[in-house]
Amino acid sequence: MKNGSTAAKLLQSGIIFSAISFLTGLGNLAFQSVMGNHLTEAGQYGNTNSALNTFMPLLGLIPSIAVFAVTHYIAHYNSIGDTAGLHGLLAGCRKFLFRLTLFGSLLAIALAKPLGTLFQFSTSLMIVTLVFTLLGLWTSLATALCQGLAWFKRLALIAFLAMVLKVALGYGITLKWPRPEMFVVAAIFSLTAYLILLFWRRDLATPAQTPVTSPWNREFIDFLVVSAALVVGNYCFSLSDLLVMQCNFPRTAGSDAYTAAERLGFALPSTVGPLLTVLFTNRSAARTTDAFRAQMKLIALYAAGLVFGAVCLCLLRHLCLKILHKDSPEAAEMIRPLAVTMVFVGLLQAMGTWALASRWRKIALLYGALGLAYTILNLMVGTTSAALLHAMPLAAGTAFVILFAVWFIALRRHQPVASSPSP
Repeated sequence: MKNGSTAAKLLQSGIIFSAISFLTGLGNLAFQSVMGNHLTEAGQYGNTNSALNTFMPLLGLIPSIAVFAVTHYIAHYNSIGDTAGLHGLLAGCRKFLFRLTLFGSLLAIALAKPLGTLFQFSTSLMIVTLVFTLLGLWTSLATALCQGLAWFKRLALIAFLAMVLKVALGYGITLKWPRPEMFVVAAIFSLTAYLILLFWRRDLATPAQTPVTSPWNREFIDFLVVSAALVVGNYCFSLSDLLVMQCNFPRTAGSDAYTAAERLGFALPSTVGPLLTVLFTNRSAARTTDAFRAQMKLIALYAAGLVFGAVCLCLLRHLCLKILHKDSPEAAEMIRPLAVTMVFVGLLQAMGTWALASRWRKIALLYGALGLAYTILNLMVGTTSAALLHAMPLAAGTAFVILFAVWFIALRRHQPVASSPSP
């Protein structure tokens, strides 16, 4: 009963998280609209999105890997009521995340110049993006703790507040200085929303005399490796096309048109993505029969949201592009293949998330390998937007068929248990 009650509370909290996240997504669309309206020089809109949505996530891959591993173990201890183990793990993981984030920050500084050259960023854009990246790495620690403890409402509140700050400041300062750097500055300022966690700092306090549990053991390191496969796969499937665009396309109105269509396509998995956050925490915490049914319902809701969103986007593509101030026949034609691609990408992410939470190592590693293959293929053939848009749906669809076949076979072999096993 306890596990069933926990699963029900997780799902209820997660649905609220998803609803608030949907409003946050609308706010982020407003931010894109301000960008599209204020950045009138050809190539600026594409460059700004590459800085915020490709360059920064690329430099932040290492802390993102740790987020999944820490979330998984915190969720398990929290679900079984092991208070001593939970607080010990929290103390140990805080130190681990601090050191890893520090290492990630140093690595980001070292790679900023060569990556900035590859992305063809100006010096000023590269500097402000690096600042945003470094601050973003440190917020990963807070994200891992919130997800692991199932603080979905608090996480949603932070994301919503960050969106409000980003839109308000982005609109205000770019009225006078309509430059890509100013939009990145607005994004930097929005990270101050994470300071709201200070109100709940007592909830994270470690009781006196609690032994610190070091996360550095063989099992944890093994899970980190598998987490790396998921994080790399997620990046490759959802963001690598912007990387291809930045490397292969000239900075023209055509690249801005592709960026606008890509942002609308990316909104499909990102809008329903909070359901996967809930799924990962839920699956990490409980694998009972009741929990399994709830998790399957969550996946079904996620898939339905993807397909419904894709249909709406195709039907309303001109309206959506007008909101971004990027409506053109060229951009409108890009919506359909991007929508199909992102439906496949969203389903791939769901299976990859399930595999990692279930500790199906081989399937998680296969997901990462398919993501790398997808990116390499796009880099090879995506010399023009037409070639890239032709290859992406086929490549994503093929990856989906392969992963689904393997995932479904594993699902049939692993039946739900009467009580949650150790992770």
